[in-house]
Amino acid sequence: MHTTANTTLTEPQQDSSIFLHEVSVQYNIPTERIKSIKEYSIRLVQGKLNRKNFYALRDINLDVERGEIFGILGRNGAGKSTLLKVISRVLIPQQGRVWIKGRVSPLLQLGAGFHPELTGHENIYLNATLLGHTQNEAKEKLQDIIDFADIGDFFEAPLRTYSSGMRARLGFAVATAWQPDILILDEVLSVGDAGFKQKCYDRMTHFRDSGATVLMVSHSTRQIRKLCKRAMWLDRGEIQAIGSADKVCKAYQSFLAKRKSSEKKT
Repeated sequence: MHTTANTTLTEPQQDSSIFLHEVSVQYNIPTERIKSIKEYSIRLVQGKLNRKNFYALRDINLDVERGEIFGILGRNGAGKSTLLKVISRVLIPQQGRVWIKGRVSPLLQLGAGFHPELTGHENIYLNATLLGHTQNEAKEKLQDIIDFADIGDFFEAPLRTYSSGMRARLGFAVATAWQPDILILDEVLSVGDAGFKQKCYDRMTHFRDSGATVLMVSHSTRQIRKLCKRAMWLDRGEIQAIGSADKVCKAYQSFLAKRKSSEKKT
């Protein structure tokens, strides 16, 4: 199934924030298990490595507008993480054109860069530095981060004592304390209580209204429908549907239902 809402563009438009044209990423993977680096090295020198080509992404065309919250759906292994790495400039595709306007802030894992033995207070400064902010900039945002995370006295406790929800609160609070041009969220709203999720939704809506672009990956069609006007469904590295969030979610849910029914019969 392949459905598109518009014809493929060959050049970014005036209001484009993210533009990909015919982007493909191919991996060369071994077809047999190799137990050690030594064995791998020997086989490589001898020319005895059996490999096959695997497309993580194939012919991806995407145009995301400035000030848009755009959703991405897909099963595990569909190519979503590879796509985010391409947009974040972490991975260079073998084929196609990638055009990004503005500074990208990828939030691929809440709390990445935190140290378990440091307090929440200390981790704010550490994480802010890793995100490219100065100590003075972190100090200016400190109270905003504390208020948003809302974890009480735990700010002075080591991070290893935090629950996953508390780490999520702190990670999101730090990463979104500064408004980026482009914010990339990879399943980061799958943890936390309803109140915290609503605060995250409100902050993303504020970013959108202020002109920032948000790229949101989620397995939840409810989240995509709530926040996004447009979405894309990826499967096996290819775009299966792109267009209105409601239509894409319906297509994805129908696919999952048919697959589940087929699995029950076998």
